[in-house]
Amino acid sequence: MKLKTPDALVARYSGAAFPAILAGAILLIAGSLMAWTYDRSIMGDLTIYFYPAGPQWLTLLAGVLAIFLILIPRLGFLHGLAEHFNPAAALKALGTTTLIAVVILLGGIVQPLGGLVNLDPGAWVAFAGALVLFLGSRVLPLPEPTDASDVRLKSTLEILVIVVMMSIALFGSAYILGIDESWHFTGLLIFVGGLVLATFRFGYFGWVAHLANRHRRVLTLAAFAVAFLFPFTQDGSDANMSIAAQILIFSATAMGLNIVVGLAGLLDLGYIAFLGSGAYVAAILSASAFSTVDWQPPFMVVVLIGGVVAAIFGLIIGSPTLRVSGDYLAIVTLGFGEIFRLGMNNLDGSNGPDLTNGPNGIAAIPNLNFFGFDFGATHEVFGLTLGRFSNYYFLLLILIAFVILVFARLNDSRIGRGWVAIREDEKAAEAMGVNIFGLKLLAFAVGAFLAGLAGTIKAHQDVSVTPDQYVFLESAFLVAAIVLGGMGTIAGVLIGATVLKLMPEKLRFFAENRLLLFGLVLILMMRFRPEGLVASKRRQLEFHEEDEELADAIESDLLVEDVKK
Repeated sequence: MKLKTPDALVARYSGAAFPAILAGAILLIAGSLMAWTYDRSIMGDLTIYFYPAGPQWLTLLAGVLAIFLILIPRLGFLHGLAEHFNPAAALKALGTTTLIAVVILLGGIVQPLGGLVNLDPGAWVAFAGALVLFLGSRVLPLPEPTDASDVRLKSTLEILVIVVMMSIALFGSAYILGIDESWHFTGLLIFVGGLVLATFRFGYFGWVAHLANRHRRVLTLAAFAVAFLFPFTQDGSDANMSIAAQILIFSATAMGLNIVVGLAGLLDLGYIAFLGSGAYVAAILSASAFSTVDWQPPFMVVVLIGGVVAAIFGLIIGSPTLRVSGDYLAIVTLGFGEIFRLGMNNLDGSNGPDLTNGPNGIAAIPNLNFFGFDFGATHEVFGLTLGRFSNYYFLLLILIAFVILVFARLNDSRIGRGWVAIREDEKAAEAMGVNIFGLKLLAFAVGAFLAGLAGTIKAHQDVSVTPDQYVFLESAFLVAAIVLGGMGTIAGVLIGATVLKLMPEKLRFFAENRLLLFGLVLILMMRFRPEGLVASKRRQLEFHEEDEELADAIESDLLVEDVKK
């Protein structure tokens, strides 16, 4: 029996695509308005008819979006969108991810209640709708790729689009963090990923990228406004703000590593040691009863000392090891990370000087206090409660802004272009007069300095510092965040760090299999988008040289950027 190719299926059944997608969307909407189970405790009470709750809002949204996308080429007043955007490609992404998300959401009902018999009619209708939508989208013909870069609105409307987009990001992130059930969170995460993919295939992100270039300052201010307002959406929740603060620490550290790996192309597998060195400096110079140094300078001095000590470690490890490259460099840096951890274990007064209390670490680190503002106390702002982790979150927000500023300035400078030249072809860069060794050493020192700054705040937020916090796995996660998000980019690293810190916290029902899931995600990323979630144009060109249209577009954009510089 000869199997039919996808093109043959599209040619044969394309006429059924429109009614199938429309029927699937209607079934999804109908299923959203019906009960999914009899148990009120599952995912926010899915037992009420004509009153969507929890994940039912996702299927309702998927149905409405599917109807909107399938009608774009068929309605006169929407026909202009089809000339610049690609609704068919968006429907394919939406149909696939909606089906996967519905299956996982229904699994969240079946698994705790013990069987398919616990599904009410609404669940089956929603599943049928997702399946029909998926099948219809598979046989939908794809038109030629479109370009929305020339779509322009009035400046006020474009700024309004940015504000609305950032507002959705603010309340969406607050809603996602508020979900405690792992099955619900997983389904929601896949559905959100599907929406992002659908909007990307639709061409919206390409248009937003051009819009962002025209209003870069507005976008930057809106992004930091969203980050600043985030704690006010959490109703004083220390659990969620603890996760958010850890994400900022991880992001700041990953941004420093992005200089080493993303710009200079040097694989560092022991980078967590620089974060640990800053944390130990802050712990030793704190007023902790377990501190072994009787000197407590102001915290701003401690921050600088922590950054400088980390930078010195970067120079120490960099000077002898940067003469090697590739796998050998990775092995050497891996060894340095282990040396740091073992060294902190041995500085206990028995095997070495009494400096770190060995495996016990330094505990009872006091909270910071700036000009009478106690970071460990609860504060009321505009009638909203801000707890301890919210206080540290705001401080870390200032740090991440500084780290992003340093990275952006270096990336746009001659130093940044020198790092990129080394990453692309070290021999060619050396032949053109680039100081290879000096720039590599600078990358290690600057990256380590930024990680040290983050470590000084981390010590006070965590209250204690122990050697087992700085193991190789943490360095591997930092590298993975850069690769997953997009090497050499700012937004990509922030997204990658957020995903890798958020997933382990929310997927606890996988227990020890969380790393297996993480590995599968990375494998899928390397297969389908090796350049990362938010790819720099140069990295995108490296991985898609065979795509002549994309290569020509990227090369022209890079030429424009180089001319501007």
